[in-house]
Amino acid sequence: MDVSSFSTSPRRCCLPSSAVDMVVLKKHGVSQCYQGSVPMLGNKSRPQPSLNQSLLLRHKKYPVQVLCSQKKDIPIVEARTMDEIYDTLAERVVPTAASGTNTSAIHIVGLAGPPGAGKTTIASEVAKRVNKLWPQKSCAFDSQVQPPQIAVVLPMDGFHLYRHQLDSMEDPKEAHARRGAPWTFNPELFLKCLKRLREQGSVYAPSFDHGVGDPVEDDIFINVQHKVVIVEGNYLLLEDGTWKEIASMLDEKWFVDVDIDIAMERVLKRHISTGNTPEFAKQRIEYNDRPNAELIFKSKKKADLIIKSVAL
Repeated sequence: MDVSSFSTSPRRCCLPSSAVDMVVLKKHGVSQCYQGSVPMLGNKSRPQPSLNQSLLLRHKKYPVQVLCSQKKDIPIVEARTMDEIYDTLAERVVPTAASGTNTSAIHIVGLAGPPGAGKTTIASEVAKRVNKLWPQKSCAFDSQVQPPQIAVVLPMDGFHLYRHQLDSMEDPKEAHARRGAPWTFNPELFLKCLKRLREQGSVYAPSFDHGVGDPVEDDIFINVQHKVVIVEGNYLLLEDGTWKEIASMLDEKWFVDVDIDIAMERVLKRHISTGNTPEFAKQRIEYNDRPNAELIFKSKKKADLIIKSVAL
């Protein structure tokens, strides 16, 4: 199955299993689909009790399996390596502007998942591949002209509350200990940024300086040349208050699915690499990171696409 061709609008791909059971899957740029089960990729097979149909996307280089959930019809992208997944996701989001049919639309992808899922790496790698793919698909550029970078990453980290804002809370010690929980962010500012991006096509957004431990204002400039914006962060799919409005600003919602213990092992190494002792890192994970991850996993059901993380 070739994923190299793109259409200007999503197509629906029906995978009938019986008169009673039918899974309907929205596909982007997929020319056809195969009915029936497909063996799992990799050395080990594992049961999929909640899945009754699967698609095998025949990429130019390798097969990438996309499974349909029987309960909610959420496509699940799974492959042997993350590089295969990066390539597949990039081909999925190359904008319709590449065909010359829409030169102004912006496509905002939300990439959610728990700490340690690899969101930052996935967003960066997909954006890099989109920037490489788009000139190949676009009829608007001369081969002698250097094409613009049309994909950019917008991390949610820049919308952390400042340390002085945590200091002014009722329990500053608790606020600093729980930094990274939803209430230690500024979702209202985040929403305002996304609305301005959607309405005006450009915006200055904050980044986050991990050395200083605070946001850096106006450090990321997204302008009208950017057609794909990958917003990555933990809480993009939450259904509470302003977070729900943030989710409504996204054209696609992806969730990086990873075993929580593996994710916490990655977070542990991250904490230690920044100078924390193993004992302090473990305490922080149990008190803050794991509870946050458990909350984030509850929002997975709101995703349009689930990405199965592979060991990095």
